[in-house]
Amino acid sequence: MTSTTSENAGRGDLIPDTEAVVLVGGKGTRLRPLTISAPKPMLPTAGLPFLTHLLSRIRAAGIRRVVLGTSFKAEVFEEYFGDGSDLDLELSYVVESEPLGTGGGIRNVLDHLTASTIMVFNGDVLGGTDLTQILDLHHAKNADLTMHLVRVSDPRAFGCVTTDTDGRVLEFLEKTQDPPTDQINAGCYVFRRELIEQIPAGVPVSVERETFPHLLSEGKRVYGFVDAAYWRDMGTPEDFVRGSSDLVRGIAPSPALGGHVGEALVHEGAGVGAGAVLVGGTVVGRGAEIGAGARLDGAVVFDGARIEAGATVERSIIGAGARIGHRALIRDGVIGDGADVGARCELLRGARVWPGVVIPDGGIRYSTDM
Repeated sequence: MTSTTSENAGRGDLIPDTEAVVLVGGKGTRLRPLTISAPKPMLPTAGLPFLTHLLSRIRAAGIRRVVLGTSFKAEVFEEYFGDGSDLDLELSYVVESEPLGTGGGIRNVLDHLTASTIMVFNGDVLGGTDLTQILDLHHAKNADLTMHLVRVSDPRAFGCVTTDTDGRVLEFLEKTQDPPTDQINAGCYVFRRELIEQIPAGVPVSVERETFPHLLSEGKRVYGFVDAAYWRDMGTPEDFVRGSSDLVRGIAPSPALGGHVGEALVHEGAGVGAGAVLVGGTVVGRGAEIGAGARLDGAVVFDGARIEAGATVERSIIGAGARIGHRALIRDGVIGDGADVGARCELLRGARVWPGVVIPDGGIRYSTDM
């Protein structure tokens, strides 16, 4: 057995006979309107497409060959990442013409895989786990399938996975109001190649509801790797903002950021006016402008956006080329690309402004003073 010990993590040492698959075919409907123009894994997160952080972690763990399973706006991924050489990866792309589910999506890329050990990732999860430790457990247990599991305070919204004292998986339970464990499916799996070959081709298959329970019924060796490292599903605006902030502040690790840690990350070509306050893991994209006296707390400002003097943006996403007017307040909101929010507007929790929409000065307010 070849060792894949975590001592090698981050050094770029290659793990033999191991490849990765990243599923990035979803439409990201919970993040609309941002995902109208871009797939969720390509949205700027700490100033880089979210997928960059995951791919960098995969490469740091010693995996070089990665297959992306794409569907929605599939061409965007290859246009940006190309052959992967900028990340020292060998990338290939497989387009899913019809929705095939998680299992069908994995089976759909089989012809592009050559290794006997395949590590599969959901493309919308931000994590900090040492991936080599998952592979170590997989080989140490001679497992057919190893799942990454994390413990959460409220597991009702997730698929729960029970294990015995040796870590062997006993049962998969989809979302339930009375979960028997706080261990949830973290969206990362290590497969023996033969298991992928057994998934029916060309038809929708759910690994959670079909493949995994079937493997258990057949007595396959299915294990769970449980840890308490950083983990976040980036599917909602709240989680997206939090994840970006955690990357900037160093709470969530990413080799792609080169060790940057701080209250804010201001990218090249951005301008920040006198007296502006940037805290809470705020990100200011390339070519964006922050006016004098503006306050940004946990804000994600995409490239080319403009926040005018005295405006306040808290825990919100401001799309590319959008404008937030003088003394406006955006709190827990999502502003689409190219939208124009007038001076003194107030947009509070849950507000979503679609791309190109214009809101006049003072057009939406919650308080009476102007």
